[in-house]
Amino acid sequence: MFFDVQKNSFLYFKNKLKPTYLATATKVVPAKSTVTRLTRNSKLFKAIITAIHNKKGENIVSLDLKKIPEAVADFFIICEANNSTQVKAIADNIAHEVKDVIGEIPYKQEGHQALQWIIVDYITIVVHIFLSDNRKHYRLEEMWSDAPSLTHEDA
Repeated sequence: MFFDVQKNSFLYFKNKLKPTYLATATKVVPAKSTVTRLTRNSKLFKAIITAIHNKKGENIVSLDLKKIPEAVADFFIICEANNSTQVKAIADNIAHEVKDVIGEIPYKQEGHQALQWIIVDYITIVVHIFLSDNRKHYRLEEMWSDAPSLTHEDA
């Protein structure tokens, strides 16, 4: 976001993780956002929850991060598995199910080497798949305790 003094025009800078800003010569003010925020009723959200249930993921919780300024996504979905094979199966099934249902592939995936905590990132929704002990250790729900949470029982 820069004000071009020589051309007397505004340039816009967009960052996928932060709102767009409009720069003036004296201050920076947030521009009106045209981005539609996801809800728990979105196809992407439902496809992820279904994929986790299909592979018997446990203790599924979603955190609504939309009202938290520091958040990098609209939602975190957190679940756990009993062993590393199940962690991988859940992550693979999420990618497969989401691609089949809405045609999207993950922006990024991390953790496939150790298979203790896999992150599947869809930009607006970030899925965390933990081994049970790792979930207790990292306590993401506590770290983001100011976000409204919802438990997703078996479908």
